[in-house]
Amino acid sequence: MNGVWIFTSVYCISLVILVYNVYATKDKEQNVATKELEEKNMDHQHHGSHGSHEMSEVSPDVTYKNEELLIELKDKDGNVLELEVSHEKMMHLVVISSDLSVYHHLHPEDRGNGKYIQKINLPHDTYKVFVNISPKGLNYSVKPIDLTIGEPEKDLGENELVTDTDFTKTINGYTVELITEEIEINKEVTFNFDIKNGKPEPYLGALGHVVITDESGEKFIHVHPHAEDETIFVTQFDEPGLYKMWAEFKFGDQVNAYPFVIKVN
Repeated sequence: MNGVWIFTSVYCISLVILVYNVYATKDKEQNVATKELEEKNMDHQHHGSHGSHEMSEVSPDVTYKNEELLIELKDKDGNVLELEVSHEKMMHLVVISSDLSVYHHLHPEDRGNGKYIQKINLPHDTYKVFVNISPKGLNYSVKPIDLTIGEPEKDLGENELVTDTDFTKTINGYTVELITEEIEINKEVTFNFDIKNGKPEPYLGALGHVVITDESGEKFIHVHPHAEDETIFVTQFDEPGLYKMWAEFKFGDQVNAYPFVIKVN
């Protein structure tokens, strides 16, 4: 009788341990998956996907003179900022003409004392400048900075973007096709870029970069690939309308920026 009781007790204890280990393993796996998702989302937001909703503690100043862009960075108390490296650079500077026809992705040189210089010849026009940085210990949200150079010939007004019907583009002999489905607000959207006749090289720590702005040039969305070895990008939009994107891929020594106009419902 005692033998039966002992056997039953051991069996029950073993069963309890087995069940506990199964649930503990599942819980651990779920925690790991949750952590990876959180890190992925944090990385997505960190690179200026839609900017932070917190109050920005940095207001960059941008001026243009003698074919040079000068970007000055200081906090609200006038202190020089310490920046973290983001995708191999301290600063990613995106300059877009107000009509969204001209696009530059630049990396200004640090001249010290919070000053960054970028040599570039910009024609007389109005521009939207986005300073994409990661200040240490400070909240920062990427906002458009209006820049007027000379006396622009064309009048300012609403852009008249037209949604692309052909999502295959060729630049410098390399053809890229954008594959996506209908885009709706507040829903995750996937942009798959099919490289037809080449293989892009790693560029700034990723296989490609996608920058998106709305028709008025007020929003800034900077997305990196979903995986290291794929040209697939995932993001979402919070407002309907027309948007223009530039998908950047490097082939040899040349970086091609493929423009697409998309509609968000």
